[in-house]
Amino acid sequence: MKLYMAPLKGVTDHIFRNTFARHFGGFHGAMAPFIATSGAHRIRRKYLKDVWPENNRELPVIPQILSKSPEAFIRLANDLFDMGHNTVNWNLGCPYPLSAAKNRGCRLLADRELVESFLETVVPALKGNLSIKTRLGWKVPEELFRLLPVFNRLPIAEVVIHPRIGIQGYTGVTDLTAFETCRSLSEHPLVFNGDLSTTKDFEILSRRFPEVNRWMIGRGALADPFFPGILASGAGQVHDKQIKLKAFHDDLLDRYSRTLHGPRHILDRMKGLWRYLAPSVKHHAEVFPAVKTAMTLSEYRRMVQRLFT
Repeated sequence: MKLYMAPLKGVTDHIFRNTFARHFGGFHGAMAPFIATSGAHRIRRKYLKDVWPENNRELPVIPQILSKSPEAFIRLANDLFDMGHNTVNWNLGCPYPLSAAKNRGCRLLADRELVESFLETVVPALKGNLSIKTRLGWKVPEELFRLLPVFNRLPIAEVVIHPRIGIQGYTGVTDLTAFETCRSLSEHPLVFNGDLSTTKDFEILSRRFPEVNRWMIGRGALADPFFPGILASGAGQVHDKQIKLKAFHDDLLDRYSRTLHGPRHILDRMKGLWRYLAPSVKHHAEVFPAVKTAMTLSEYRRMVQRLFT
């Protein structure tokens, strides 16, 4: 079984990924938040710091590219291969309105011919492997059903499927029946991504899809950082959870304090994490509102100390 950390923009950067891996383990790799191509301009190496191999020693990372331009994708992907990566991912899953308005992410799933032309241009020109992260479609699952035979004709490393359509965003239920159809249509390894937050979720999904052995976990791992390690090891009870969570938090805060510029940037990053992590802490209902409104690092540290006491 292989477990991937899902990309969450503004949260799962390389500092977070490495710190998480040191404290909790469980993941075999991670997918980085997407890098958007910018027309005909080459993205300079210094702006790719999040996916530098030397910045990802604790947890192997797959860079992800958001693009509708074959030429821009090839240029960036091959720069990433030259950097030392062996796989890049094409983002066909982003549901955000800004991406959709630019006809990128899962908005492309409605245009089979465009996706097919893109892949037929890109795949032969790449120096390494390509994986795809996708949704079931923009408006209907049949959009992905029509694309999977296209994927089958090409050497794609794996297909990560979030079983919602794009216009759902992150609301509503996942469509497991549609995922099952994708499983029957795909000749490539599939990775299940979406609403995987507890061992009970995993038991239900693994029973329904026994042939799937690759899983991507995002918000579930942020809400319970011990969850991936429990799945990977088969261990039961985790002892001293609050002590371990505090150690992780303090390590992460220290690393951001030494890397990010200015207290406001640090506070924004840590508050973004607490949106997901709060339920793991015993007293979050009483103290978390104060954490969200902290205006200085010293005030923030005082509020966090109360969370862990």
